Amino acid sequence: MLPRHSLGVLFAATYLIDLIWPLLLLAGVERVDIAPGDTAFTPLNFVHYPWTHSLLAATVWGCAFAIVVRRGRVRPIRDALWLTVIVVSHWWLDFLTHRPDLPLAPGNSPRLGLGLWHSIPATLLVEGIVFAAGIAVYVRRTRRRDGTGSLALWTLLGLIFVIWASGPFAAPPPNAQAVGVVGLAMWLLPLWAHWADRRRSIRPSGGE
Repeated sequence: MLPRHSLGVLFAATYLIDLIWPLLLLAGVERVDIAPGDTAFTPLNFVHYPWTHSLLAATVWGCAFAIVVRRGRVRPIRDALWLTVIVVSHWWLDFLTHRPDLPLAPGNSPRLGLGLWHSIPATLLVEGIVFAAGIAVYVRRTRRRDGTGSLALWTLLGLIFVIWASGPFAAPPPNAQAVGVVGLAMWLLPLWAHWADRRRSIRPSGGE
């Protein structure tokens, strides 16, 4: 069964390691270089980010997130396990798209990645299918309570789509600090998703 959490919590789980990453980037703990052409889809060269984007770190963050969300609440343990799986799934999706720059653990670790980002059309196709599938699942399981429930959801999804689809064609950021500052804006996404979810209700048979 799917976890019984708000869309805001699910967004936070999905993006968790990318929410933490800009904080460590700005603190100088992790490092990214601006390297146009490093892959076709992004000019970012992820030089060092084992504390957020190694498989071990993602697993630890996932367990910690599940514990924090579940603490003080009566929820089935499977919901906590689902949250951990969602956090860790980010690493596996990155494994599909990144070139071999994803470590298994901090320290001297092999770096993995299948390199889907080397092809813009292939990336748009595969990531677009995943994005559309996620939208379909949520829309089939919920219904709007009022106009805000529809507007909040679709403006959020539209913004995410525009940022994602325009990324390969936008000018590269001037420096790593700018990447970190802009990355902090991602913290708004779970809050926006929580707001949209509060204006919707579960409808098992689905449909907008």
